[in-house]
Amino acid sequence: MDPSQAMHSYEKLPLFGTGLVLGLWLVGLHILMLVKAETVQTFLKKFPRNQQLGQILLGIGMIWFWLLVQPTGKGALNSLAMELGEFDKLKPFLRIAVPVSIILVALAVKEFLAVRALGLLGLMVAAPLLAAAYLEDPTSRLLIPIFAYILIIKSLYWVGMPYLFRDSVQWATANQGRWKMLCFGGLAYGIAVLACALLFWRGL
Repeated sequence: MDPSQAMHSYEKLPLFGTGLVLGLWLVGLHILMLVKAETVQTFLKKFPRNQQLGQILLGIGMIWFWLLVQPTGKGALNSLAMELGEFDKLKPFLRIAVPVSIILVALAVKEFLAVRALGLLGLMVAAPLLAAAYLEDPTSRLLIPIFAYILIIKSLYWVGMPYLFRDSVQWATANQGRWKMLCFGGLAYGIAVLACALLFWRGL
């Protein structure tokens, strides 16, 4: 059997392409935060109580997870199926429990649903980022795992203690100097990832 066929889709992600997407996203996001500071700040302050957006993000995160617990196969729905080792026998239960959970959580959770859903989505995003940089040669690849681990830590707090997102937004928007400092920091990180992708990660 071709070894590539036994690899999960995440493991096939190229470092170059992943770095390019991440770098462009970071650069674009932080430029938007600088150019439309007032609009972005208003959105972030209202985000924790945005029930509708929370339901949408929750649905995306849960569907993503549902695709991971599909049986392995060649169909479109099986493309993200992940081997769970000794827990594979729980997959049939999870395929039923996950959609039910989406509905129940979306209807029952009223406090900070958007932040909790964002945390769930952040945890899902971190996995392919880590897989793309795993065991690659350039030391500069560590820019991606560093971002991924920061995202994991933040996401765990957003799921478990979502009020910290609100507090962080209040701190970041307390004065414009602080906001610009954070924006320029994120922009610099994005430029660094983008530069490394273009200079060192081609073909990886």
